[in-house]
Amino acid sequence: MKKLALFLALCILTACAGQKTPAQAPLYDEKALPAGAPGDMIRYGRELIVNTRAHMRGYVVANLDCAACHIAGGTKPKGGSFAGIYGQFPQWNARAHRMIALQDRLAECFLYSMNGRPPSYNSREMIALVAYIAYLSRGTPLGATPDPAVKLVKFAPPQPASAQRGAALYAQKCSACHGADGAGVAIFPPLWGPTSFNGGAGMHRLPTMAAFVRYNMPQNAPGSLTPQEAYDVSAFVLSHARPKFQGARLVGFPVRPAKYF
Repeated sequence: MKKLALFLALCILTACAGQKTPAQAPLYDEKALPAGAPGDMIRYGRELIVNTRAHMRGYVVANLDCAACHIAGGTKPKGGSFAGIYGQFPQWNARAHRMIALQDRLAECFLYSMNGRPPSYNSREMIALVAYIAYLSRGTPLGATPDPAVKLVKFAPPQPASAQRGAALYAQKCSACHGADGAGVAIFPPLWGPTSFNGGAGMHRLPTMAAFVRYNMPQNAPGSLTPQEAYDVSAFVLSHARPKFQGARLVGFPVRPAKYF
């Protein structure tokens, strides 16, 4: 843990200095990870993002992995990229009406998108997720606005969204991967129904889903949909039933002996 803390501190110092990672270097290169415990935790964090259900079944109810919304482990521009995210926290959260840490934001993902429960903030899983996001954010100044080329940019459609038009688009462009019933097919995630994200998830907001669809779907031809088509098909998806967010449910973490800290 001490080595990991040192690594995170170095990430912060690098960000504050405004140093950039080489333009030609990939955002994630397993061969370039730090040696020892820091590299191990970063590697594990990526594995949790890509194969969440396999490693965190007790925390996930939806039939989803984090990579469903954070494509290529959160390295794809406009595909839920984690680049630069670490330096955005702590930040004010309008929904929570308070300042939140990165761990709080990750907890939201488990509660809303995964329709499950968050791991404790001092768990190996949460530390690994934070370490991975910190690594992908290296070189980004603290508090800097994410690069527009990386960030998912919302937009308005030329006309009001039409779920009716979206139904035809879904059958033509989406059903082969996500199923005619929206329940998902093989590795492709469900878009509605009991195993999808709940009504409190960010993807349940029409502008957010439309932006994600516009830049990333269909998977075999991302960017091929017009802004209007992205809104229409998203309106169709969101017109279906999904789990309700249980806001009154209590969330607690296991206690630790003082010597743990």
